[in-house]
Amino acid sequence: MGNTVDVAAIRRKFLAICDQLDERGRRLFVAAEVRALGRGGLAAVARATGVARSTIGRGLKDIDGPALPAGHVRRVGSGRRPLTAEDPTLLDDLRRLIEPMTLGDPMRPLLWVSKSHGKLAAALRQMGHQIGPRTVAKLLRQLGYSRQCNSKANGGSHHVDRDAQFEHINAQVLAFQAEGQPVISVDTKKKELIGSYKNAGTDYRLAGKPLRVSTHDFADPELGKVVPYGVYDIADNSGWVSVGIDHDTAEFAVNAIRSWWEKVGRARYPGATRLMITADGGGSNGARVRLWKIELQKLADEIGIEIAVCHYPPGTSKWNKIEHRLFCHITRNWQARPLTSRLAVVELIAATTTKTGLTVACELDDRLYVAGIKVPDADMDALNIVRADFHPEWNYTIAPRKRM
Repeated sequence: MGNTVDVAAIRRKFLAICDQLDERGRRLFVAAEVRALGRGGLAAVARATGVARSTIGRGLKDIDGPALPAGHVRRVGSGRRPLTAEDPTLLDDLRRLIEPMTLGDPMRPLLWVSKSHGKLAAALRQMGHQIGPRTVAKLLRQLGYSRQCNSKANGGSHHVDRDAQFEHINAQVLAFQAEGQPVISVDTKKKELIGSYKNAGTDYRLAGKPLRVSTHDFADPELGKVVPYGVYDIADNSGWVSVGIDHDTAEFAVNAIRSWWEKVGRARYPGATRLMITADGGGSNGARVRLWKIELQKLADEIGIEIAVCHYPPGTSKWNKIEHRLFCHITRNWQARPLTSRLAVVELIAATTTKTGLTVACELDDRLYVAGIKVPDADMDALNIVRADFHPEWNYTIAPRKRM
């Protein structure tokens, strides 16, 4: 009956489908082939597929027997017994190994461990259990454990007037915008290394040819770092970034605001009489930084308009609009791209756009700023500042001083 041809054809069919079948499916397939071939089929199928004759015999019994319930591969009672059935103390010993290293809230349904499968298997073998890393992984899933990253969920202590300050800021922003006055959100983005350094994220390249960068992130003595300070115009959905090359000081921060006003703000708001700034409570524009207020006074004197400032409460900088409306898009725009020069930083920031219409302008600020400047009490007393009744340390207005 042409066994050679039949064997080759059976082999091709079996190889084409065997990876898609479970063990019961493979038994049924070879058994069906034997039935189709008739006499001599058992030897031909065994030779073509490499499946043992005893396995084919079980497949023939499966064909003649009743169908299994949906999802079952073996009949009830068949197959190897679970290791936990043969070793009743295994799960308890594994749980005891895990619990000292368990992180997070034990009342939660998902737990996680900081030991590897191999180390856990080795420890269990020392306790007399016969087990390998793969079985440990299965048992951990059975116990409800999985590997997880840390979750930034603990916000720390909250100021009693946190929500009230948010409401105050929102009310001030709406009032300024109703009058057509400019409202900006300001902050310093994190310092960036200049050179051939790894930048987080991924980008498309030919497979197996990643962009090669330096192994260690040691600052280049010549290129150093840059400090991007951002100004986000809330109403216009546009950003301005001054890229500094020196210290992140209050003088640098206010000069970035000055640059935005001179290059963008004055023309955009020709009738402005007041400017509102929302800022974090710390950093170069912090609520307690004396130099910040001194430099804002200088700016108010120069541009001739009042500057109202509202600081976010401690620990709430993530709610500052510049973080999620400007900085996050800049980071996404240059992901996986080494910042090889100051010009590259400026160009990548300026190329940032979004579908919602965000545009960004950027320039390099190559001035040097002195850190650690002490502001005497006399200079603070000379400020033309009016503090709000509600949290005056967070909310204040600096007006231009009369020119002598």
